[in-house]
Amino acid sequence: MPTATQTAPAPAAPAPAGRRRLPVPDWLWAALLTLAVTVFRAGTPQLWRDELASWEAASRGTGELIGMLGHVDAVSGLYYLLLHCWVSVFGDSAAMLRLPSGLAMAGAAALVVLIARALFDRRTAVFAGLLFALLPAVTRYGTEARSYAFVVLAVTAATWLLLRALERPSAWRWAGYSALVAVSGLLHMVSLLVLLPHAMIVVLRWWRGRRTRTVVSFAVAAVAGLVPVVPLVLLGRRQVGRQISWIDTPRMRDISGLWDNLFASPLVGLGIAALALLPLAWPRGRRPAVEVMLLGAVPIGACFVASQGSSSYFIDRYVLFTVPAWAILAAAGLAALRPRAAGAAGLAALVLLGAPDQRQLRTEQAKETSDGIAAARVIAKGYRPGDGFVPPRGKLERVFMIDYQIAYYLPDRVRLRDVFAERSAVASEDLFPVECKQPESCLGDTKRIWLVTRDTGDNHDPYNRLPAAPKKALKDHYRVASTTEVRGLHVSLLERVK
Repeated sequence: MPTATQTAPAPAAPAPAGRRRLPVPDWLWAALLTLAVTVFRAGTPQLWRDELASWEAASRGTGELIGMLGHVDAVSGLYYLLLHCWVSVFGDSAAMLRLPSGLAMAGAAALVVLIARALFDRRTAVFAGLLFALLPAVTRYGTEARSYAFVVLAVTAATWLLLRALERPSAWRWAGYSALVAVSGLLHMVSLLVLLPHAMIVVLRWWRGRRTRTVVSFAVAAVAGLVPVVPLVLLGRRQVGRQISWIDTPRMRDISGLWDNLFASPLVGLGIAALALLPLAWPRGRRPAVEVMLLGAVPIGACFVASQGSSSYFIDRYVLFTVPAWAILAAAGLAALRPRAAGAAGLAALVLLGAPDQRQLRTEQAKETSDGIAAARVIAKGYRPGDGFVPPRGKLERVFMIDYQIAYYLPDRVRLRDVFAERSAVASEDLFPVECKQPESCLGDTKRIWLVTRDTGDNHDPYNRLPAAPKKALKDHYRVASTTEVRGLHVSLLERVK
C-alpha cells in the first residue's frame, strides 16, 4: 500500500493494437522453416521412376486406380488416392506433385518440437526443430512424390498422441492414437514396427506408476488400429513378389549403409550417431533419452530381423519414420553440451556437413540418372503425326519406366503410338501395358518409330537391352535414320524400309 506521501504508480498504457506482437510458437516456425527448405527448387530435379509411378497412378480415374490396386501397388493405395485428389485440383507439375510431401514434413517438424519439449526442455525442442528442418533426408523425401513423408507425419503424430495419452489418459486421445496407427499402416505397412517401441514405453511407464488401466487402453487402441490394415496386409502379401523382390536379405555390414542413407548424408549420419549417445550419459535426460532411443533403434532392429525371412524390407526409406526420434535425441545431445554456445556450434557444424548433399539434392539429376527432358525435346522437335514409340520393357528393363519418363515430359501436341503395347496399362489394370506376343504383327503400317533405350555405358547400340523378338521385328523392317545420345539414354528415329 502506498503511504500518504507516496503515490501509486500509474498503470502502464496499453500498447497500440497495431504494435502488439504475439510470440511465434516454436512448433510453428519449425514447420515454416521445413516447408521453406523443402519447396526451395523442389521442381528442379527430374522425376525418378518411383515418382513416375505415383504420377501415372494418380493420373488415372478413381475407378481405374482402384482396379489397378487390386493387382499391383496396393500398399501405396492410400497415398495414390490422396495424390489423385491433389493433382485434380493443383495439376501435375513436378513442384505440385512434390508439394504434399513438403507439407507432410512440415507437419512432422511441428510434432518433433512438441515431443522434444514434452520429454526434455525448450532448448532441446529448438535444436530439434532446426536440426530436423535442415537434415538432407528431410529435403530428399520432402521433395519426393511418394508416401514416405506422410508416413513420417503419421508415425510422429501417433507418438505424440501416445505420450499425451500416457500423461493424461482420455478416450479421445486413445481413439486418435488408434486412428493414426491405422493411417500409418495404410500408408506403409513397415511403419507398424513403431508399435514395438510404443509398447516398450508403455511398459516402462507402467513399471514406474503401476497403472494397469493404461496398458489395457494401449493394447485396445493398438489392436483397433491394426484391424483396418489387415486386408491390406493380406493383399500386399500376394503382390510382394512384384513389389520388393529386388531387396536383398541384409547382413550385419548393411546396417552402416542403411544408416548413411537414412540421413541422405554419411557425414550427417555420423554426427547424429555421436550426439545421440550424449543424453544417455546425462542424468537429467537419461529417462526420456532411453524412450526416444527405443523409438529410433527398435524399428530398425526389428526390420533387420524380419528381413531374414522370405521377403526383405531392409531399406532406408522404409524406416524413414525413425528420423524424428534420431533428430530429437541428437538435439538433446546438443542441448547437453557445455558451454551453451557449444550446442549452437555443433548444430552449425552438422548443417555445414550436410550442405554439399543439400546442394546436390536440388540439381536436375539428383533423383534420376537419365535425362528425360532432353530425350522428350529430341522427339518433340522431330515429331510427325502417326509416329510410333518403343521403350525397353523386358522384365529387367521396364522397372526404369522410360515410357512414363518420356510421356511425362513430352508436350501435349505429341501423340505417340506405343507400338508393342497390345493392351494399355490402364486397360490391363496394371502399372505396365501388356506386350504383344508377336511383335512383328503389331507394327502395322507405322512409317516411323522413336526408339528410346538406356545407355548402360557398355556400347552405343540403339537396340540396347531390347528383348530379342521386338529387336528382330524392328531390324527386319526399319533402318536407323538417326541416333541422339542424351544423358543416360539413346533416342533413335527408325524409318520403315519394307
